[in-house]
Amino acid sequence: MKFLEYTPFDSINLFLDQLNLGDCAIRGNLEAFSCKHTSTDRRLSISLEHEILDYLGKSSDSDPSSPVEHLSSRSSRKTLIYLVLTLGHMYPDYDFSAVRAHLFFQEEEMESFKQMIDTYLSDASRQWAATNEGSSLLDSMTKAIDEVIKIRECDIYSYNPDSDGDPVQEKGAIWSFYYFFYNRKLKRVVSFRCYCTSKLSGDDFLTGAASDGEEEDALIDMDI
Repeated sequence: MKFLEYTPFDSINLFLDQLNLGDCAIRGNLEAFSCKHTSTDRRLSISLEHEILDYLGKSSDSDPSSPVEHLSSRSSRKTLIYLVLTLGHMYPDYDFSAVRAHLFFQEEEMESFKQMIDTYLSDASRQWAATNEGSSLLDSMTKAIDEVIKIRECDIYSYNPDSDGDPVQEKGAIWSFYYFFYNRKLKRVVSFRCYCTSKLSGDDFLTGAASDGEEEDALIDMDI
């Protein structure tokens, strides 16, 4: 997978880089990736393929109705591997299991993506409109994604992991969601990740512990 730079995403990513909403902040990001494998991706792809096939072999013996049974299709496995590789590029320090990740991927319609934006980014949409001559954040995002990957030709997937499978939970996220637009013809994936953190549980709070000197000063000032 290779990260692809596209200027249509720039203004949206800049807007969603650290959007202040009072007690919380939203961070969102649109990214595009080519499905062309690097040497590292090729090795990982083979490893993920073996992982899936091993699991299929074990599950077919013990549970014929296993939720990964449809991955006996080479096309389905290939799609899952592209999605997992994309996650891996988004979060290079996080180890994703293909079999586990599969449980959290779901094929979606475009309407689902629109509803998610309307539900979780309503405040952000108002701020976007106020600073962009009344334009719609959803329409701007849809236009940018379509320009890069041709939405009508895409399979759309959401990724809804539990807390153990969500990298941003480590950063104290209140909520998070992920969407992936996969164009088989273009061999390209566009991802949209978005999460909201409380200002009391964000990175600044977690890393903002007082130094030893500050703690001593605080103790001196305390009434005993």
